[in-house]
Amino acid sequence: MSPALGAMEENLYTKGVLLEPFVHQVGGHSCVLCFNEKTLCKPLIQRECQFYESLPSDMQKFTPKYKGVVSVNFEEDGHGNLSLIAYPLSGDQIEIENIDNMDCEPQNKPLKWSNKKPVLLENDNRSKERVRQHRKEDNINSHEEMERLKKSEVLRYSIEKKGNISSQSKHNPWTVKCQQHLKRMKENAKHQNQYKFILLENLTSRYEVPCVLDLKMGTRQHGDDASAEKAANQIRKCQQSTSAVIGVRVCGMQVYQTDSGQLMFMNKYHGRKLSVQGFKEALYQFFHNGKYLRRELFDPVLRKLLELKTVLEKQESYRFYSSSLLIIYDGKEVQRVAADSDQDSEDLSEDSADESAGAHAYKCSSGTVDVRMIDFAHTTCKYYGEDSVRHEGQDTGYIFGLQNLISIVKEIRDDSGE
Repeated sequence: MSPALGAMEENLYTKGVLLEPFVHQVGGHSCVLCFNEKTLCKPLIQRECQFYESLPSDMQKFTPKYKGVVSVNFEEDGHGNLSLIAYPLSGDQIEIENIDNMDCEPQNKPLKWSNKKPVLLENDNRSKERVRQHRKEDNINSHEEMERLKKSEVLRYSIEKKGNISSQSKHNPWTVKCQQHLKRMKENAKHQNQYKFILLENLTSRYEVPCVLDLKMGTRQHGDDASAEKAANQIRKCQQSTSAVIGVRVCGMQVYQTDSGQLMFMNKYHGRKLSVQGFKEALYQFFHNGKYLRRELFDPVLRKLLELKTVLEKQESYRFYSSSLLIIYDGKEVQRVAADSDQDSEDLSEDSADESAGAHAYKCSSGTVDVRMIDFAHTTCKYYGEDSVRHEGQDTGYIFGLQNLISIVKEIRDDSGE
């Protein structure tokens, strides 16, 4: 590393990088945070870290880019608010080009992470009192949000013009729930203030209004190291959901509804209750924007799913227990007009655009949709020397679910054709 880069890195991490909430998390129990606009941060699990560091090359395009490990300090003030600050590991060097440092320069004053936008701590007493009042309101709002989340499995929130969730709720409701994981981490290790987190590519960063579907893949969810109680619990969940029947179930969903200007959220509790027909309807809903079906998305999604299936069929001994598959697209559409049309895209009225949607009025390529595997805490492979159980051949449960997913997407596409 050049002296200039070394100096830049040292200056960057003098005060650390504040981790902020990631508002597009729709599933999972481990809280995901933003390191910067293009990079996410989540608690390190050794098996998952090992997977990323030994990832087969042909699988790299179907997983988030792995960017390394950081040390995270938990700091708590007198009001119970946590600040999470990331630093490079002791003696470790993080490549600046890999973590997009231009997006993550630390502030001059400490920022406290609460359930809403972080507030800058000011020095005068009046400002401190205002900060305390805001925190009190945030805690009340967080409690109310958690109570509402427990009662509601499908929620809708309005979004602002720039794609941010409105003041009605600064976070996807599942994000609020996952924040409790951070508090448990702190409570379970009262004498530990440093944790390791891994850095991963933010797959939603290039989308203005990300629509995200989180699918739990495979007919089995428990890892080889699961206790008998844990294994029985996971088997029960599979048997009582679509996992046992088709090898896939909904774990979370966020989709933009253009008719109402709202984001619709579905959580894993609702996903577990779905029948196979209900799963198909949920998938249909994911591709529907409230006005019409986004049929232009089907072929790009299918191409990526089929390519992923081909890649996984070549993987020897891997078992992706409890991992998820993300499908992501942009709720913000780009209009196109046929080449022989004299009408400018700016002249297309909302009504005419809706009518033209049946003829694929919006352009879409495979680059505008994303299909990625995530969550590898229970993944195993015969090359992991410490594993006592060695599997041979393909992960048939995962591939079974993937094939059924492909068939259902094709069915929705074909049934919606003119």
